[in-house]
Amino acid sequence: MDGIQDFRPTGAGSPHGVAPHGASIEDLIVALGAVRLSTNSAGLIDQLRGLEELKSAAAGLQARAAVAFDGVERRAQVEKGTPTSELGQGIAAQIALARCESPARGSRLLGLAKALVTEMPHTLAALDVGLLNEWRATLLVKESACLNAADRCAVDEELCADAGTFAGAGDRAVVSAARAAAYRRDPRSVTERASHAAAERHVSLRPAPDTMTYLTALLPVANGVAVHAALSRHADTLRSGGDTRSRGQIMADALVERTAGTPGGISGVEIQLIMTDRTLFQGDSEPARFGGYGVVPAGWAREIVSSGQPRSPKDSGAGRSADASGDAPNIWLRRLYTSPGTGDLIAMDSRARLFPAALRRFIQARDTTCRTPYCDAPIRHYDHVVPWHNGGATRAGNGAGLCEACNQTKEIAGWNARPRPGPRHSIELTTPTGHSYYSTAPPLPGTAPRHHPHRTRRTA
Repeated sequence: MDGIQDFRPTGAGSPHGVAPHGASIEDLIVALGAVRLSTNSAGLIDQLRGLEELKSAAAGLQARAAVAFDGVERRAQVEKGTPTSELGQGIAAQIALARCESPARGSRLLGLAKALVTEMPHTLAALDVGLLNEWRATLLVKESACLNAADRCAVDEELCADAGTFAGAGDRAVVSAARAAAYRRDPRSVTERASHAAAERHVSLRPAPDTMTYLTALLPVANGVAVHAALSRHADTLRSGGDTRSRGQIMADALVERTAGTPGGISGVEIQLIMTDRTLFQGDSEPARFGGYGVVPAGWAREIVSSGQPRSPKDSGAGRSADASGDAPNIWLRRLYTSPGTGDLIAMDSRARLFPAALRRFIQARDTTCRTPYCDAPIRHYDHVVPWHNGGATRAGNGAGLCEACNQTKEIAGWNARPRPGPRHSIELTTPTGHSYYSTAPPLPGTAPRHHPHRTRRTA
């Protein structure tokens, strides 16, 4: 699909690794592809159940492989004289790449694997035979995370020694059983975990369909209930006074206005709206891209540009929009231009060691999110692909937007990155095991579609 970053891994060794007892995982994949679907309803249900058990068994094997890899890598790091404080660095990131997951997800998967293999053998056995799926095993691990190893093993035996304990149970039942068992073993630890949960409060934003977003706040229960009650009362008051908006609409509007402090909730902001000249001036249907959100319809983008009666731009790259009455928000639109045919942004260079503001904005618009394969975290660092101290230039072609964690991982011994030729900005990332992964910048509006292979291939 031409709308996401293109990540293609290559690596050393056999095509897909080797499973225990000499069975090639490649052979298992081929055998699975040869399975014929049943021609009757009962047979199809049996196959669905069998495939679910197969996925669970694969998850159990992945957990064992992750723990084995962790052990091998740690021993290798010790032999190389790695300081104790740095042991284990980069291991979770390599697991994430191998599993086509983000680095943060890779860290959680490694933690899950260690808990299952070393402290929760009964849960792992239930996963192996398909009586638990990976998600429910994760729930059991998560709810027992506050316990010491001995207590966690006891909870594991209590809940999963009988392989059929959770037959027919849903996620909530699994969580409730795990919480109750953990509390019985160590009520103090469970209580302390609850008291520390407030430290995890945060606000997040993610795209929703139809140019909408999900603004989510994780709050202590008292605060969350208070906020919702205040918005509810406000909505009820306006509705009783004849406001024609729905209750939900009033609550949403009030949240934005009270948070931003202005009617409409937007004041003095700069947005990046990337669109072709055909979309802007000729009514073309090519979608645009909205900074911090993603792809938006062409008509909606034109409406954003025109609704504020834009004035003449003060420079060749930006224009300011404001209503003549002064009531409309001040919105800066920064126009960014692409190379015909390839859709790559026109490059910018600098002689400085640090990326200047304009070049950072350029990289932000080009990369959108962290350029590490499978990581879609927000960009926090503007990194030299080839380090400055190794002769890397401060230019768009040698720059990449990374999250903080991925930038730190890239500096670990054995990791290497370099620019690669391509129709759009491309990077090759090589891990300590010799596996390489390719990242191509997301296509911009106006980029011609190109074929993406369904399955990636790794070569020696």
